[in-house]
Amino acid sequence: MSKKIDEESHTRLSGEIAVDSLPITSVLSEQGINPVVDGNLTVDEAELVALGYKQEFKREFGLWSSFAVSFALLGLLPSIASTLYYGLGYAGTAGMTWGWIVAMIGIQSVAMSMAELCSSMPTSGGLYYAAAVLAPQGWGPIAAWITGWSNWLCQVTSSPSIDYSMASMILALHGMHSPDYVMENWHVYLLTLLIMISQSVISSMSTKFLARFNSIGSTLNSIALIIAFIVILAADNRTDNGYPRYNKSSEVWGTITNQTDWPNGIAILMSFISVIWTMSGYDSPFHLAEECSNASVASPRAIVMTSGIGGVLGWAFQMAIAYTVTDISVIMSADQPFVEYLSQCLPQHLVDLVASLTIISAFFMGQASMIAASRVAYAYARDGCFPASFLFAKVNKWTETPVNAVWLNSVIGCLILLLMFGGGVVIDAIFSVGAIAAFIAFIIPIFMKVVFVRDNFKPGPWHLGKFSRPIGCISIAFVILMVPIMCFPQYRGADLDPEGMNWTVLVYFGPMLFAVSWYLIYAHKFFKGPKVNVNDMIHHGDSQDSGSVIDGIDVVATPQDTITKK
Repeated sequence: MSKKIDEESHTRLSGEIAVDSLPITSVLSEQGINPVVDGNLTVDEAELVALGYKQEFKREFGLWSSFAVSFALLGLLPSIASTLYYGLGYAGTAGMTWGWIVAMIGIQSVAMSMAELCSSMPTSGGLYYAAAVLAPQGWGPIAAWITGWSNWLCQVTSSPSIDYSMASMILALHGMHSPDYVMENWHVYLLTLLIMISQSVISSMSTKFLARFNSIGSTLNSIALIIAFIVILAADNRTDNGYPRYNKSSEVWGTITNQTDWPNGIAILMSFISVIWTMSGYDSPFHLAEECSNASVASPRAIVMTSGIGGVLGWAFQMAIAYTVTDISVIMSADQPFVEYLSQCLPQHLVDLVASLTIISAFFMGQASMIAASRVAYAYARDGCFPASFLFAKVNKWTETPVNAVWLNSVIGCLILLLMFGGGVVIDAIFSVGAIAAFIAFIIPIFMKVVFVRDNFKPGPWHLGKFSRPIGCISIAFVILMVPIMCFPQYRGADLDPEGMNWTVLVYFGPMLFAVSWYLIYAHKFFKGPKVNVNDMIHHGDSQDSGSVIDGIDVVATPQDTITKK
């Protein structure tokens, strides 16, 4: 007999799970397919079964701990420090003040649209799963394939870019105290590798440990941001160098210091890459949904909280920089722009303090990024997206976490870091790749929901109501505008050379061309979208056989067996 699922996540359920009666949008929806479970499941576990997946993780994340991971991954202090070159360098202080506000309208719209998807489909596959479900008939597999690979490229480049910036800052700080020291690429590479290995070890721990560790990290990140904010505004020594205490508001808000060969409007849009990269990571609660209690409510709330709180705090910190910066051109020519900025407005001991806080925050940020990336890799390997997927779709029996997926991303990240030996411009491409890859992965399922699904989308308990479509349209318009902008080089015409080329086109679209070609040539033969992996007694409303393809979904099930929750 079918059971109605209560709002209480701790309610125990058994019997037939009526998929179409639940507030979810599943690959099994409207197929006449209902799993039957033998034993007691919580609401979260039952909804996951209805989505087509077994419960393989412990649900030891909640709203706060999910938010803690995503906020730690947001890492406002190290993110702003890492992308200062783009935010300040392309358009000056105007790009950091009202430019940030304009960019956040689009980013918050994307986050809210994503949160609505998460509430309806709370699974680790996240956007990839949503793209498969919401795509028009016959297009689910290719939509899921492109979304999944783009999202994974974002995830797998995130930790390397964070750790690269962290290592560069450590060595730049060392250079300030040792004038004879010359930073070499291999110094940065080896230190970055050490950081990534230590983060990989931590990310291989149990879910309970990771939840507590990232709660601590998020708290420390918040404290570090507040301390740095106060120090920059209260202890600057600009007056000792002949400058007023703060820059004039007319200059901060009204002066566009265009250091590109493009018109001012384009330069402002190019500066948005700083905001987009800084605000990346709010999708992490989506990927942790299978480890979160009351996931259909807590996970979308964590997404919106991360983007909203992060946007306000990030803008405030950008304002502090805009009002205290002195010589932008010198900052842009430095090996580590943020350290140079600090040295312009603070005494040396406070430069050391703020830089040290930034480094500590960066470590927690990189580690949170590695957790999110491992869940994405695990979810995609579970559905056969990678070569030798069976190796990376395993959950470690001791830690009950996807350890193999952690180390897959770590090894690939170490290989990506070899780009630094091709020059600073080449390694900088991983920042813009992370931004463009995330945006494309984010927008595909949102576009499907707004354009193709329309009123047929089944919202979860957290939804946007009548504002769903307008906010979705803003999201789509913002991404369509920004994707080509993120591929623009800083210079053009006679000023453009290989050193100044924006290598995002090659570093992102090269792997994506390989992925799409692989799908068209071979992978389409076996990849049919998310694989329903529950060993359950499936009740068909028609004569379809278990194991067939249902609306582009690969159903892997044995009707003779039942799933037992012990």
